[in-house]
Amino acid sequence: MTQESVAFPEVGEKAPAFTLPSDTDEKIRLSSLVGNPVVLFFYPKDNTPGCTTEAQEFRDLSPAFAKLGVRVFGISPDSTVPHRKFVEKQSLNFPLLSDTEHKTIEKYGLRVEKKLYGRAYWGVQRATLLLDSIGKVAAVWPKVKPKGHAAEVLEAAKAL
Repeated sequence: MTQESVAFPEVGEKAPAFTLPSDTDEKIRLSSLVGNPVVLFFYPKDNTPGCTTEAQEFRDLSPAFAKLGVRVFGISPDSTVPHRKFVEKQSLNFPLLSDTEHKTIEKYGLRVEKKLYGRAYWGVQRATLLLDSIGKVAAVWPKVKPKGHAAEVLEAAKAL
């Protein structure tokens, strides 16, 4: 399995542009979010244990992010239909963006080779970026462990 390697964005770089549909079918354009800090957390799949833990923690800390003016978005390759079900089931209070063609995931260098039971496949690396109010990367977490991660991102957002 080979794929052209794209580097994960680094602190100080402008975040790669994208336009993706949300769970409400609204088109979200990264450039339209300038003026507010933004959290982009990339995750593999709705309704899986790690992804659910991560989303619940961002949900629970959403008021604290909002108080800082930080917008939170989850991004996965799931379509908008499973996203809507995930939002409803977990009472999520932030948009989930759908990247079914993996274009944004690839732009961010997060489509990676994984192995499960000896079988290789392409999947999404769990990662998070905190962008400042002008769209530059302020902090990165290239390999995330879900438990406690949202609190870590919130602490970094307080420093903006």
